Amino acid sequence: MTAKPSKPATPVSTRPLWQRLALRRLKFLAVLAGLLLVVLGGSYLFAPQWLMKAEIKRQEMAAHVDKHSVQVGDTNWVYYEGGTGPTLLMLHGFDASKELWLKQMELLSPHFHVIAPDLPGWGESSRVEGASYNIDAQVARLHGFVEALKLPPMVLIGHSMGGAIAGVYAAEHPEHVAELALLDSFGLKANENEFSRQAKAGKNPFQYDTREQFATATALAFAKPLDMPGRFQDVLIKRNQENRPFIQRTFNELSDPSQYLSLQNRLDQLQMPVLGLWCHDDKIIDISALDSLRNGLKNAAAISTSTLSGCNHMPIMEKPDETARILTAFALSH
Repeated sequence: MTAKPSKPATPVSTRPLWQRLALRRLKFLAVLAGLLLVVLGGSYLFAPQWLMKAEIKRQEMAAHVDKHSVQVGDTNWVYYEGGTGPTLLMLHGFDASKELWLKQMELLSPHFHVIAPDLPGWGESSRVEGASYNIDAQVARLHGFVEALKLPPMVLIGHSMGGAIAGVYAAEHPEHVAELALLDSFGLKANENEFSRQAKAGKNPFQYDTREQFATATALAFAKPLDMPGRFQDVLIKRNQENRPFIQRTFNELSDPSQYLSLQNRLDQLQMPVLGLWCHDDKIIDISALDSLRNGLKNAAAISTSTLSGCNHMPIMEKPDETARILTAFALSH
């Protein structure tokens, strides 16, 4: 009988054990990375809101703030809070939310007790169908929020529509406001621009149904185009469509002279130190509003003004470091 040919021996690796273990780990990590890419890619295509929520959660952690809620009157307020020190209460603008302040909170929370709520009707705070959400109604709700949290005299900071709410609140409840900071604030006399002409004609530029319209709307507020993935834009477009009736109704309310001059008409009542901070090239609230603010503050204990270049209507997002430095210096100087 002839002997069967023997199978060739399996080659024995000459690599050291540590190299073989390292290769196995690298292969495992490569497979894991591949799976992660598949999951992220799928999430981006089919559930981009998950990725957006994850990014917001990352920003919350970086800012060292927690989310809380409190029921006050007709509103369940949802707000961020963190840090220790003098209290800064930050109010966002029209069609915005508390998340707008997260970068500022990251920069300010090491030195201050920071609070940023979703104003009633916006973000995660509740909305009563048919109720008014103009400046005066929001000031009344804000007073309930401040008292519910038992806040000490604070630095009240408002951006855009939030600036008008902050200013009117400070005029009506000065015992709660140690200092007032107004950032590109609504509610003041300003030179007419393309935005104000459209608003007076009844055209709301904050409505968008396509990515192109989204780009046009955000170009009103930002000096540079937003670097935002298309599927994230789609989430914001859908949210805008869902909230369209409320956005339009509130826009119409704010178009009344009693509202767009609400702060102007109360400037002489402000006695605390006041800061006016503007982007030089603001396309929504013309920088001439800063002159109206300065000229109208007849009784303020101190008046500080600052202008920033290279931004439009959103200094807290476009120039976060500079804005935080100005707010810090103002808060600590009085």
